[in-house]
Amino acid sequence: MVLPRAVGPPDAEVPVRQPVLMRAPPAPRPVAALVLVLVSLLVACSSEPTPPPPAPAPTPQAEPTRLVVGVGELTPGFNPHLLAHLGPVTSALSTLVLPSVFRVDAAGTPRLDTTIATSAEVVATVPYTVSYELNLEAAWSTNAPIAAEDFVYLWERMRGEPGVADAAGYRLITEVRSRAGGKAVDVVFAQAYPGWQRLFSDLLPAHILKDAPGSWTGALTGGYPASGGPFRIASVDRARGEVVLARNDLYWDTPAVLDTLALRRLDGAATAAGLASGDVDIALQEADQEIRTSLGGLVPVPRTQLAPEPTVTQLAMRGDTGPLRDPRVRQGVAALVDREAVRAAVAPEALPADAFGLAPSQEGYAPTAPAAAPARPDPVAAAQQLAAAGWTRDLVTGRWDVGGAPARLVLGAAAERPEDQRVAQVVALQLDVAGIDVTVVAPPAVDLFGLPIVPATPPSGSPTPTPTSTPAPTTSPTTSPTAGATPTTGPAVPPGSVQVDLLVLPRTVGGDPGTELASDYGCPQPTAPVPEPPRLPGGFCFPTLQPLLDELVSADPRPGTTAAVERVLWQQLPALPLFQPVTLVISTTDADAGTGIGPGPLTTGPVTGAERWRAPTG
Repeated sequence: MVLPRAVGPPDAEVPVRQPVLMRAPPAPRPVAALVLVLVSLLVACSSEPTPPPPAPAPTPQAEPTRLVVGVGELTPGFNPHLLAHLGPVTSALSTLVLPSVFRVDAAGTPRLDTTIATSAEVVATVPYTVSYELNLEAAWSTNAPIAAEDFVYLWERMRGEPGVADAAGYRLITEVRSRAGGKAVDVVFAQAYPGWQRLFSDLLPAHILKDAPGSWTGALTGGYPASGGPFRIASVDRARGEVVLARNDLYWDTPAVLDTLALRRLDGAATAAGLASGDVDIALQEADQEIRTSLGGLVPVPRTQLAPEPTVTQLAMRGDTGPLRDPRVRQGVAALVDREAVRAAVAPEALPADAFGLAPSQEGYAPTAPAAAPARPDPVAAAQQLAAAGWTRDLVTGRWDVGGAPARLVLGAAAERPEDQRVAQVVALQLDVAGIDVTVVAPPAVDLFGLPIVPATPPSGSPTPTPTSTPAPTTSPTTSPTAGATPTTGPAVPPGSVQVDLLVLPRTVGGDPGTELASDYGCPQPTAPVPEPPRLPGGFCFPTLQPLLDELVSADPRPGTTAAVERVLWQQLPALPLFQPVTLVISTTDADAGTGIGPGPLTTGPVTGAERWRAPTG
């Protein structure tokens, strides 16, 4: 087969197509590669790193919440069981810091505090036994449990220490037994005692106090060494007059809302200035015209409420020895005292007290005082009583003599209680005008209420006592420091000391009425554990009255027993009731909104429920 041939110009060659070969780029030389690596590294090192995402802004910390309460006076110590330490500040501290098995409600009825005890009940009548099951979580701020040893400590101190309040119920206890590792307690009584729910309030930390010398008074002058409540005592500054409470972070129940609650000592003018500036939110002051005058210029006007205190001020008369051991002398001296004038001069807004049992603010109170002397001043009746007791009166000078010497009395008022000292000065002036020489002394409250012989300390601003037989009317001490003791009937009085014949004495109210009467006017009976029980502050003991007082603390007192006790007391006159002090509760509008403060129950007062208070927002 003949293939056609392409026709072209002569002598032309047909080109032959060669395959195309792709040539790879030349491999980099070693030096060039090194340069590339170094450049890469330099670029990486010189570049700024990528910043991390911004941290979230810190949450602003809330300012600590604080509320300031202005108060009149700080008590010398804070033991709520000692007469010497009674006062609004002690009531506030014990209510917020110390544990109590029962707490009273607004009506004064005891209610079980389940944060301390899950149950408390009478489990046997022979012997009469009360069993307490304690909350397993309840503990002191030292992490020690609130336990049976705290019950034992309080029982032992109340039956054996002088100058305590409401001891009669504790004296009926014969045994305190511990169970369940101290978290259950059996308390055995010598007889049926219906007032048992009032016992074991304001327990104290036995694990700290029981072995401390002078612990009953000395260890509590600077506060409580441990807390068993929603607050703890952070500091006590007596120089500045301030007690600061802080939230107890180890409290096992609902914590307090406030971080701190400060109680600050202020007078009337400083209180008004603090309320006006916002430095003070609430004030608890003695109700008198001075504080009301100081508040008069404030705008807006703060709210004021009256809160009766759980005490009655009385003029105790020493009945065991000295010139007042004869009840006729006590009757005569009392008939020279104008009680209404004393109240008007010292505490005009206080409530006049005309009974030995219930206080004027309590439900069921009724005056039991006679219409005439000794409840009312009566110089004629006084002269008859004193003359019947062997006293004579100089018709020229008008001064009374006894045993051939001028009649002289020593009147004591506690150094730390300014109101008591004012009472003493007014009474001393009244008796001086009536012809009886009087020395006023102001020893420490613990000594005055617990010891028969006390230092002859003059009141604040008074000169040292100097002897004189016919003093001009004066409120300063005017007789020899040892004039109050009758050597043949009283104990030896060391130099610089006195045996007090009259004393301004608080008595507690708001608890079990029968227990209070038996505690204040009964005869402490010797027992095997306490063969020599401490005497009452006034030294009074009337054996004929004791069966009636025993009946009042029994399970079935007769309806007329209390009235019979009142009649005997007005006849024997161990003391002359004067008045029930009243606190003025002052609060700003903002403080009212955050606290709802009011008078509170009688025994715990206006700070009751302060663990729920909120700081003012204004």
